[in-house]
Amino acid sequence: MLVKWIRCTVVDRRGFERGQRKWAGLLGEPGFRGQGGGWSRGRPGVAHVFAFWESRAFYDSFMARSHDRLAATQSGTFKDAQATLFDHRFDVKTGFEPRFTDADLIRVAHCRVHEERAEHFTLMQEKVWNPAMAGSPGMVRGLFGEAPGNEFLILSMWKSAAEHGKYRTERVERLALRAQTEADIASLTGDIVDMEPTWTV
Repeated sequence: MLVKWIRCTVVDRRGFERGQRKWAGLLGEPGFRGQGGGWSRGRPGVAHVFAFWESRAFYDSFMARSHDRLAATQSGTFKDAQATLFDHRFDVKTGFEPRFTDADLIRVAHCRVHEERAEHFTLMQEKVWNPAMAGSPGMVRGLFGEAPGNEFLILSMWKSAAEHGKYRTERVERLALRAQTEADIASLTGDIVDMEPTWTV
């Protein structure tokens, strides 16, 4: 599965949200699996959208055919757009599905990892971070994705901000030490996204 992560700064909120609803046109596109997103909790005006495709071939075909027509409705409503494609490597918890209806919050962590540490980083995600997150009652589902150049995406969906907060306070520091995260990571950025149900396709 291919994961596309788009983030941008919105300059015309009403126009952007109106355009966002037009992405319902993705339904019926060959290979399209789902799309959802929302607003950053910490950065006013920053929107995140996550789109899922069965494969790169289906995605490329959509980009060549229908993308520009759908995107035109949001023209001029945002700036500083960045889009990154990740290959789904494994699930956090089990049976990841690109569904958004049962989650209120998405946590996204974007890591650039030292080349010689990429294998260790991936292993620690599987052996240390995954079981911890999967064991948190409020965590619904998640995935671990990889892009060329030792770039990784950890996406987790949560029932509520309170549930995510519990996991953070209890576990994160201890887990980071155990996984030697500091030695692996060259840079780490992340965000907490409040889901916007009307954006779900």
